[in-house]
Amino acid sequence: MTTAQLLEIADYAGQSRDFLAKSRDFLAADDLHQASEKGWGAASHMAKAVAAAQGWEYTTHAHFFSVLRQVSDLAGNPYILDLRATANELHGFYYMRKRELDAGEIGRSLERMAELLELLAPLTVPPDGR
Repeated sequence: MTTAQLLEIADYAGQSRDFLAKSRDFLAADDLHQASEKGWGAASHMAKAVAAAQGWEYTTHAHFFSVLRQVSDLAGNPYILDLRATANELHGFYYMRKRELDAGEIGRSLERMAELLELLAPLTVPPDGR
């Protein structure tokens, strides 16, 4: 794996963690739209890190779904598909009116994104270990 590829993986993984931290800050500030969108971004960027490490395609929004399916299959963990659905729900919250959003629900979803990041992190190491 090239240095550029390793940097790409590290950049996506780092951005993912940054988005998760910001999502919690936005939740605390009652900015539910940004909290939910940053939660989605955290999941999406960690999936991009995994795809880059594993040599999988991730160039469109739709690839999030296929990458997480591949991860679920590889890990033998169908719970990852539940977490994928939560990430998609967070993304959808961004488009709702604030009065329709629930801070408690978004907070629980963000904690599930933290779980997802923990499950995905080991797969950001390239298969050859370099």
